[in-house]
Amino acid sequence: MAEPPRAAGAWTARVITLFPEAFPGVLGLSLTGRALEAGLWALRTTPLREFGEGRHRNVDDTPAGGGAGMVLRADVLSRAIAAEATPGPLLVLSPRGRPFDQAMARDLASGPGVTLICGRFEGIDERVLDHHGVAEVSMGDFVLTGGEIAAMALIDACVRLIPRVLGNQASVEEESFARGLLEHPQYTKPAVWRGHAIPDVLLSGNHAAISAWRQAQAERLTKERRPDLWRTRDAQAAPGDPVGDQEL
Repeated sequence: MAEPPRAAGAWTARVITLFPEAFPGVLGLSLTGRALEAGLWALRTTPLREFGEGRHRNVDDTPAGGGAGMVLRADVLSRAIAAEATPGPLLVLSPRGRPFDQAMARDLASGPGVTLICGRFEGIDERVLDHHGVAEVSMGDFVLTGGEIAAMALIDACVRLIPRVLGNQASVEEESFARGLLEHPQYTKPAVWRGHAIPDVLLSGNHAAISAWRQAQAERLTKERRPDLWRTRDAQAAPGDPVGDQEL
């Protein structure tokens, strides 16, 4: 298959992985897939096994000090990192890392790209992380068998913020976390479904009333479902700002 065209300076995701065949996966579908084909962003995979030791291309060994499982070797991973240019920051997907959020996605999307290391087994030799200044990023308080799924989620969150990837860029400004709130409820046809009607205000044509309703709903949902976000928004509100003081 011909390689998709790549625009000069396109945002690039480089993924170091034992399973390069897993990519692009879902990233090759729908909006992200069309954007990849159009050269709005680029994807490069570095097969870690190619840098392994010996006839069997070993990439791991038993943990120093004993214990269960295997650990990715520092020398093997370092060779893979140094094999080609590293676009943007060098990150490893790890449950002990800084939590990934929309603010980080926006920051990464505004740069040249990102290089992601997909861990496996019990972890990665700490020395390679220290030597290369690798930052650890977590997708949540859970553990996966490897970093590939987490890498796809991170890349998707960044790519959709690249101009022209989404058909309507305004949707980025209205979705969850864009303004420190969860997104308001959405409705579409039919007007009544199984006895449930679309709220009258959304059919009123009164854009000011619709905007106020959506704001109130976003605040209500955030306060109910993510009190942590609500407290942060409340703390950051300017003096005299009613947000956070009103009862919903």
